[in-house]
Amino acid sequence: MFTIEHEFDATVITLVDEGESPLREDVNVSAFAAEITLEQWDPRTDRISKITLSPEQLRDLTAALNLPEGIYKSTT
Repeated sequence: MFTIEHEFDATVITLVDEGESPLREDVNVSAFAAEITLEQWDPRTDRISKITLSPEQLRDLTAALNLPEGIYKSTT
């Protein structure tokens, strides 16, 4: 399950784990014009883990999910 919210300066997507136990914490994805952040609560450290991607990195990640094993270079 996931939700999508459009805020003033970002689109926020929340991914909810509905798989088999053990379930993971929700993942919040915030897409801004210059960066995309992924945040997830880590109960082991009692902190939020955050990853920041450029739009190009997100594009490459999206493409990589649909490609076979190998090394690729973006052409755009």
